[in-house]
Amino acid sequence: MTSQSPVDYVLHTVEERGLKFVRLWFTDVLGSLKGFAITPAELEGALEEGMTFDGSAIDGYTRVQESDMIALPDPNTFDIVPGRGDDSPVARMFCDIRHLSGEPFSGDPRHVLKRNLDRAREKGFTFFAGPEIEYFYFRSETEPIPLDNAGFFDLAHTGIANELRKRTILALEAMGIPVEYSFHENGPSQHEIDLRYSDALSMADNVQTFRTVVKQIASELGVHATFMPKPIAGAFGSGMHTHLSLFEGDVNAFHDPGDPHGLSKIGKGFVAGLLHHAREITAVTNQTVNSYKRLIEGYEAPTYICWARNNESALVRVPTPRRGKESSTRVEFRSPDPACNPYLAFSVMLAAGLAGIEEGYELAPEATNNIFEMSADQRVSHGIASLPQSLAEAVDVMEGSSLVAEALGEHVFDYFIRNKRAEWDSYKEQVTTWEVDRYLGSL
Repeated sequence: MTSQSPVDYVLHTVEERGLKFVRLWFTDVLGSLKGFAITPAELEGALEEGMTFDGSAIDGYTRVQESDMIALPDPNTFDIVPGRGDDSPVARMFCDIRHLSGEPFSGDPRHVLKRNLDRAREKGFTFFAGPEIEYFYFRSETEPIPLDNAGFFDLAHTGIANELRKRTILALEAMGIPVEYSFHENGPSQHEIDLRYSDALSMADNVQTFRTVVKQIASELGVHATFMPKPIAGAFGSGMHTHLSLFEGDVNAFHDPGDPHGLSKIGKGFVAGLLHHAREITAVTNQTVNSYKRLIEGYEAPTYICWARNNESALVRVPTPRRGKESSTRVEFRSPDPACNPYLAFSVMLAAGLAGIEEGYELAPEATNNIFEMSADQRVSHGIASLPQSLAEAVDVMEGSSLVAEALGEHVFDYFIRNKRAEWDSYKEQVTTWEVDRYLGSL
C-alpha cells in the first residue's frame, strides 16, 4: 500500500474537513508575514502551478514594471489554524515565491534559507535550530502597561497570563509545533516559550506561525502581545536565544566523546565561525533601532564576543549535555531577538558557522570570568570585542561583509541595507522624551 503524497493529503483533508478557505503565507524581506486566501476550488491548481500575485506591493520584492509573481504552496506546511471557530475552519500553507518563468525569486527569505541549507547539505550536514522566544503582554498596543509585575519563574495565580500561555501552547501543539518549556520571564508581563528543536526550515516557518498565534490569542483575550526587543526602559529586553546543531545523518556532528567537554572539531569550528563573524551578522539577528537598547550591560543580554559553557554573559554558550543525552550537544547563540526575520537570521548563523569549519578558524579560550565585571583593558587583553552598539554601526559592519552578502544574495543584501539606513535616518530625526526631560529646562 503506497503512502499518501503531501498534495493528496492536503486535497483530501480540505474536502473531509469542509474547509472554506486556505491561506497562503509568505514573508517579506524584513520578516513580516504576508498572505492571501483562496477557496478549495482553486487549491489543486495552486498546488500544481502556484497563484499569481502583485509582488510590487511587498516590501523588498519587485518593481511595478515587473510586478507579477507566483506563490507556490508547500504542501508539507499544510495545517489547520486553530481558534477560528469550528463552523469555518481555515488552513494555511507557506509558499515559495517564484518568477513567472518558474525560477525561484532571490528576494524570497524562505528561498534564501533553502539555498544556505542546500550548501550545508552538500557538505553532508543537516542544520537544526531551537529558539527560546521571549515577548511581552501589554494592556494595549499604544502604551506598554504590563498585566503583572511578576518575575522569573513566578507562578502568577491571578490575571490572564497563564490562560494566554496555555491557549497559545495548545494552539501550537494542535498545529504540530511542539513546545519544550514555557514560563514567566524576568521583566514585568514578560514571558518565554521555547520551541522544541527541528530542522531550520521547519523552525523558521514555526517561528512565523508562533508570532502569529501569540498575537492572535492575545487579541482574542483583549490584550496586546509584542516582540519588540526593549519596550520598557529599565526592564529586561526580549531575546531569542537560539540553540544550533549540525547532524551528519543521524549523528550529531558537534559531539565528540573523546573531547574533555564533548565538543567535536566541527563544533569548535562552528563556534569559532559564529564569534569571528558575530559583528557582521548582528544587523540581521538584531534588525531594529530598538534592538540595541537590549544589547547593553546590566540586563543579561550579551554585548561582548566570547564563548563559555555556563557563563551567562557570553555571546555563545555551549551547554553541557546531560549524561546519556550526548546527541543533544549544541551551541546557543544568545544575541538574536524575536523581531528578526528567522529565515535570514538562521541563514547568516549557518553561514558563519560553516565558514569557521571550512576555514579552520581557531577557537579562542573559553571566557571563565563574568565579562561584564572585567575592565575595558582586561577585555582587550583577552581579545574580547564588542557587538555593534547601534543599528547604524551594525549596518556599516554588515555592508563590508562578503559572508553576509553571499548568504543573503545580492537582492536581499542590498534592500536590507537600504531599508535599515532609512530606518536609522528616520530615528536620528526624532527628539525623545529623555532629551526633552534632560535638556529643555537646563539649556
